[in-house]
Amino acid sequence: MQGNMMDVQLTVPTILERIRGQYRNREVVSLLAAGRDEAGNPVPKKHHTTYGEVADRALRLASGLLGLGLQKGDRVATLAVNSFRHLEAYLGVPSAGLVLHTVNIRLHPEQVAWILNDAEDRVLMIENVFAAMVPALKAACPRLEQVIVMGPLPQAIPGVQDYDTFVMGAEPLARYPRLDENEAAAMCYTSGTTGNPKGVVYTHRSTVLHSLASAPKDALNVGEADSVLPIVPMFHVNAWGLPYTCAMYGAKQVYAGVFSDGRSIATLLQEEGVTITAGVPTIWMGLLAELDRAKEAGEPYNLGPLERVIVGGSAAPEAMIRAFQTRHALTMLQAWGMTETHPLGTASSVPFDVDPNSDEGYKLRAKQGRTVPLVSLDIVDGERRRLPHDGKTMGNLIARGPWIASSYYKGAGQDNFFDLDGELWFDTGDISTLDERGYMHIQDRSKDLIKSGGEWISSVDLENAIMAHPAVAQCAVIAMDDPKWDERPLAVVVPRPGQSVTHQELLELLEPQFAKFWLPDATVLTDSIPIGATGKFLKRELREEYRGYSPTRSPEGAEQPQ
Repeated sequence: MQGNMMDVQLTVPTILERIRGQYRNREVVSLLAAGRDEAGNPVPKKHHTTYGEVADRALRLASGLLGLGLQKGDRVATLAVNSFRHLEAYLGVPSAGLVLHTVNIRLHPEQVAWILNDAEDRVLMIENVFAAMVPALKAACPRLEQVIVMGPLPQAIPGVQDYDTFVMGAEPLARYPRLDENEAAAMCYTSGTTGNPKGVVYTHRSTVLHSLASAPKDALNVGEADSVLPIVPMFHVNAWGLPYTCAMYGAKQVYAGVFSDGRSIATLLQEEGVTITAGVPTIWMGLLAELDRAKEAGEPYNLGPLERVIVGGSAAPEAMIRAFQTRHALTMLQAWGMTETHPLGTASSVPFDVDPNSDEGYKLRAKQGRTVPLVSLDIVDGERRRLPHDGKTMGNLIARGPWIASSYYKGAGQDNFFDLDGELWFDTGDISTLDERGYMHIQDRSKDLIKSGGEWISSVDLENAIMAHPAVAQCAVIAMDDPKWDERPLAVVVPRPGQSVTHQELLELLEPQFAKFWLPDATVLTDSIPIGATGKFLKRELREEYRGYSPTRSPEGAEQPQ
């Protein structure tokens, strides 16, 4: 027996129509760069618009792109910061039946050109601050037919169009093209830390479902009354889907553009009454330092409306979660996902019967959390046999769901996708535990896990513990070669300004928390740790830098279990 419900296609135009109608007066605020000061730093200027205006311009953008002769499925790239213009592209490009391809602005021009060529982009919409790249990109990308610059240019560049002129010179799209929900809406490339980046193509259906499922209270908790500031870049994994989720539910959107320092973020949070914000740990370290500075100076920020500070991209140390809560009464929520998961897979909400500010609550908040609806997780061994969910057994984390990738663009990396008991699963490359209540805890990336004497050591757990030391600003733990144990942990530490820390002091911090064989054999102090384009530590570079490193002596008791 079949049901008798309507078969309605889930497409991005359904989101656009919501902001065009019932949410048309809701505000969108962007911090734009209005020239530079004497030191060469960008000067911020606020831009205010509404969803209604964004919807009108998105429809004009869609019409203008089709007027260039683009066909359904053609790729339109953006190399842009977070702003109302980028939001217009999020909505307008897929609504025209085209594919929005957001490109990482922090990549080298050669990497950008490789990605544009691999995706076969026909149009590039580029932020004015990156316009100097245009001649080189046009020369390196023969398929690139049109370049549109977003924002005013100090001087004309031959062969490019001005975005605002292009948009307002087109009539709004009168009728949406007939779209199938399984057609491509957007695409994003992985960070490519182990080879060339791989493309992940999101469908209209996956975009709409992800927007619906990421909003509930135990996920990101987004509604019409909210004011949301995604610091996470719109060029990476659709800014964790927040632009679409906010539009779906009518939340005010606030964008910081190029201004991601602690003071700019704190000011924007205060002035715009932000209730939800999202970013990677390095952003929140900067914000925490600014909040501490202002409080000590007797001029604390008023962030009373701020209900959730969402952190993802890499694990947030429990010490950071506690610091935000105890020093500034701000609740930090971890979320986990990847380019291949659209990205939201889990959120670290605390069960109703646990006090979020108890020791148990903090430990749960330091995990990556439980799955959002419709996502399934499991852990398997090297032979892809299922492992127990006991919170202790580490295994390869695998995922499946309606917004999980089933393959990569052009068939790359097919080993990551496999059949298990008649179902398609994706191997995330993360090493994790799962417990009886469904909490997932990332132990490491499989390539970063340290194997010492046949036993696994989680660099992430060590890093989070070390960063609880008051003198430590950042820490990355990597494997160093050892003739006896094969690999041993090496802690690479950036001290806080004006402070220092010794290896012995870190051992005293770690000894009560970990088995002796987990303890690092050495600590190296450095001025900085290399950070990639998505805010993660580049451990590959650290391993290369410290290849062959050996401490003069190993700490006592660093013996392996027999």
